[in-house]
Amino acid sequence: MKLTAVFKKVREGYIGFVEELPGANTQGRTLTETRANLKEAVALVLEANRTLAEESFGKGKVIREPFELDVS
Repeated sequence: MKLTAVFKKVREGYIGFVEELPGANTQGRTLTETRANLKEAVALVLEANRTLAEESFGKGKVIREPFELDVS
């Protein structure tokens, strides 16, 4: 699965977000900086979501496995 990054030029530089991942948004002075910041934002959102999920499981046993989504 590929995600969609969206960038918009604003007075201060650029803003960017990922359409399919709420909360993954950022800004930067240049498009290059904004792209780099967006990669970091996505990593932080995924890490935070993983931590929240682990906390909600408590001490019970869970099954973890890789997951890929093929969409056309």
